[in-house]
Amino acid sequence: MNELSINIHIAGRVYPLTVDSKEESNLRATGKLIQDKLQQYSKQFNLRDQQDSLAMYAIEIANENLALKQQLLESANETEVELDQITQLLKHIQL
Repeated sequence: MNELSINIHIAGRVYPLTVDSKEESNLRATGKLIQDKLQQYSKQFNLRDQQDSLAMYAIEIANENLALKQQLLESANETEVELDQITQLLKHIQL
């Protein structure tokens, strides 16, 4: 494993991380995404406290995460029903 030491800047703070070289670009992009989103919230809602922006973004991410989990569960349930239907159809086929 090829590890790198990088610094991610979020909300005026520096977070030193040791990461695998394969993850570096993704983590840097993640840091930039977070910082951009915080700036967007600060401007949109005229927020002066970074904590408020962080909290709003945390709520957004958690909401998206829950929605994706629900979609995945629904998809898995639909797949299970379809597989049961196929299994029932295959039972009637004689070789």
